[in-house]
Amino acid sequence: MLDSRVRQKLQDIVGEAFFKDDMESLVTHSYDGTPMLQALPDGVIYPKDTAQVSAIMKVLNEYRIPLVSRGSGTNLCGGTVPVQGGIVMVMHRMNAILDIDLQNLTATVQPGIITKQFIEHIENLGLFYPPDPSSMSISTIGGNIAECSGGLRGLKYGTTKDYVIGLECVLASGEIMRTGGKLMKDVAGYDLTKLLIGSEGTLAVITEATLKLIPPPKYKKTMLAMYKDLYGAARTVSKIIENRIIPATLEFMDNPTIRVVDDFAKLGLPLDMAAILLIEQDGDMETVERDIERISEICREELADEVSIASNQEEALKLLTARRSAFTALARLRPTTILEDATVPRSKIADMVLEINRIAEKHRVQICTFGHAGDGNLHPTATTDARDHEEIHRVELAFEEIFEAAIGMGGTITGEHGVGLVKAPFLEWKVGSAGIAMMKGIKEVFDPHLLLNPGKMFAKESRRRVVIDRG
Repeated sequence: MLDSRVRQKLQDIVGEAFFKDDMESLVTHSYDGTPMLQALPDGVIYPKDTAQVSAIMKVLNEYRIPLVSRGSGTNLCGGTVPVQGGIVMVMHRMNAILDIDLQNLTATVQPGIITKQFIEHIENLGLFYPPDPSSMSISTIGGNIAECSGGLRGLKYGTTKDYVIGLECVLASGEIMRTGGKLMKDVAGYDLTKLLIGSEGTLAVITEATLKLIPPPKYKKTMLAMYKDLYGAARTVSKIIENRIIPATLEFMDNPTIRVVDDFAKLGLPLDMAAILLIEQDGDMETVERDIERISEICREELADEVSIASNQEEALKLLTARRSAFTALARLRPTTILEDATVPRSKIADMVLEINRIAEKHRVQICTFGHAGDGNLHPTATTDARDHEEIHRVELAFEEIFEAAIGMGGTITGEHGVGLVKAPFLEWKVGSAGIAMMKGIKEVFDPHLLLNPGKMFAKESRRRVVIDRG
């Protein structure tokens, strides 16, 4: 419960209509896209500009009240659950495109703009902003920056961090800081822009972003390759890269995912395939045609059972939309869907998928796997029921082993979803005790009273490393 003085000060900053502490508002902002995590805040506030964010932070800093900043709450790591109460700051009112600079090919935006709306606006101007998370129809640019979101085009074009070149943010003290700018080169001191990207709201509140834009590709082609041999699909991924071809999209779906997606999207996919690769190339027509021809040859060399090329843009879009709908399709199976991400070197994709299947069988849980094969980022997804506590325990044990297996193959516990609450117990597995100490030191400099998104990133105790029985 907020002190009445704090409540009044916050209302004075934003106006009575934009501070809420009724039970409906508190419950609405007590959870995010992560299943089985919920905690009530003490209030919800909607600033309209950077000045209001600064004023809010000065009040919260004075009274040592925690703050969680959020966009649409689509993250899958518990990153915006207010586990220590306090204030949830919703950025949706700050949703303007402030500047499109055609001379410097940059856009300056507020954090609350919806990703897809921004992308469509940029494309209407004949430009291209590549980061395309599957949640882009609802996620915000600010949320994408907080989590360093990826997407289907990440292999060729990179992720959010590759397109954010400047930030305005508000520190826990209420001070306003700017980093970077409309610059292609800037080595003046530490790269604070990159440090803030992916920091999950634990270091500052982002209030403005300057984004790099690029010319759009002139031509695209999309294809499917279907395999009854999982290793054939994995070898294809590695061989495409070995041939110095970097597709715009190189996606993977295992058999359980194929079945569910086909039932959802009605594509008529063969249901006896162990894996399907969805591949798209873009660029100038000559290069795309040459690359697609060589990719098709590689697929056949690795014994693909069927290779098909989309005959038009509408068919290509249908295939890409089906892949983006994998999570939605899987969510229809059972009441609770837990979508994780683990990344391994792409040469280890088949080994990792088989290990996921072995772990799922060992713990008697259902896990489907899809993901970004080109960059080794897999999404093992468990369909379960939160009401069955014994099964949920088995799912948790399975994911612990999956994270352990990924690290054992030279990978990581998360490629794009972030750490948040869910991965915090496993972060030390990846970065070591020295890495944790360094990160905590950085956090303390930015946020000495630990007010910004507290309880995230760093667990009270690191989870004990599990020992995998491969027998």
